[in-house]
Amino acid sequence: MRPLEAHIDLDALRHNYQLACRCAPQSHSVAVIKADAYGHGAIACAKALESQVPAFAVACIEEAMTLRQAGITKPIVLLEGIFSVDELTLVDSQGFWIAVHSQWQVDALLAASPHQPISVWLKVDSGMHRLGFSPNEAADIWRQLQAAPNVTALHLMSHFATADAQDNHYFSRQMAQLQALALDLKAPLSLANSPATLAYPVAHGDWNRPGVMLYGSDPLEMANEISQQLKPVMTLRSEIIALRQLDEGEPVGYSGRWRAPRPSRIAVVACGYGDGYDRHARDGTPVLVNGQRCAIAGKVSMDMLTIDVTDIPDAALGSEVVLWGSARNGAILSVDEVARHCDTISYTLLTGVLPRAPRRYHGGSA
Repeated sequence: MRPLEAHIDLDALRHNYQLACRCAPQSHSVAVIKADAYGHGAIACAKALESQVPAFAVACIEEAMTLRQAGITKPIVLLEGIFSVDELTLVDSQGFWIAVHSQWQVDALLAASPHQPISVWLKVDSGMHRLGFSPNEAADIWRQLQAAPNVTALHLMSHFATADAQDNHYFSRQMAQLQALALDLKAPLSLANSPATLAYPVAHGDWNRPGVMLYGSDPLEMANEISQQLKPVMTLRSEIIALRQLDEGEPVGYSGRWRAPRPSRIAVVACGYGDGYDRHARDGTPVLVNGQRCAIAGKVSMDMLTIDVTDIPDAALGSEVVLWGSARNGAILSVDEVARHCDTISYTLLTGVLPRAPRRYHGGSA
C-alpha cells in the first residue's frame, strides 16, 4: 500500500484542550471542530473530547448533523447560524445553539414556535467586518431577543481580527467596544478565539472558542510560554520510494527549478499536491527523514515530492519521512514552520490533507 498516512494523536488533542482550559479557568471552553476538525476528522475528535467539553462548535448545520448522527449528544454551536428559515426545525429538534448575525435570522427566530427555547449567541461586528451587527444595532436586537419567550441563554459574541499579532492596538479597540456594550447590556460574552485564549486573559469571557490551538498549531505571531506547550496532533508521514545520485548542476522536477549545487543524493517521497501537500512549497521547505532535517528540492508534483538527502547517509528505501508532526525518534517539525515556507498558514495545510491520505487514530476515544 502507498505509505502516506495522516496519524492523529488523540492524547495530544486532549492535552491541547486542557491547556486551553487552564488558560481560562473561569471560562467554559467550546471545542471548535469545524471543517472536519481542521482536517483531523470531526467524529473521531469529538468522541475523544466529548467527556471533557461542555459544547462543540461547527460552521453549519450539516457539520452538526454529522456529529449527531455519529452519536454526539453535547450541545453544538452553529457559528454561522442558520442559512435558511427551515433549518430552525432541526435546530429545535437537535438542541443546537445558534449564532445570529443578520436581521433575517432575527426575524425568523422571533417568528418561530420551537418546542423549547433556543440558545442564541448574538454576533457583534466589533471590527472584523465580516458578520454581525454594529454595537448600536446589537443593543436594540439584544433587547428584542431578551424579551422573546423562544430565546434562552443569550450571549454576545464577536471575533478578533488581530489577536495573533504583536501589535495589540486594534485588538484593544475591539475589546473596549465589547466591554462597553457588555456592561451596558449586562451580557455574558464569548470572544476569545485561539490566539486570544493563549495571549489575552482580558478577552476570556463566559465562553471561549479555542480552534486551531486544539490541533497543536501556534496561532500567535510570536510564541509565548503557553503556546510553546502545544503538542502536534497530526503527523503527515510517508516513506522514501526511490533514490537517485545527481551530478553538480543537474535539475530536479518540473521546470528544473532546483539544480544540484554539488554532487547530490535525491530521495523521492510518496506525497504530492494530489494528497493535499501544498504545491507552493519552496525549495528548502523542511522535512524530517529518520528524524533528521533536510529540505525539499524541486517543485512538488501531484503524487511525489523530492528532497535532498545528501547529508543523511542512512536515508534508504522505506525510510520514514515526516512532512509535519512528530517523528518516531521524537523530533518535531511544526506545521507552522512548513506553512511559512509555503507562504500560507497552518489552517490551509491541515484542512487541505485529502482523503487519499488515510487517517490513523492513536490514543483512544476517551
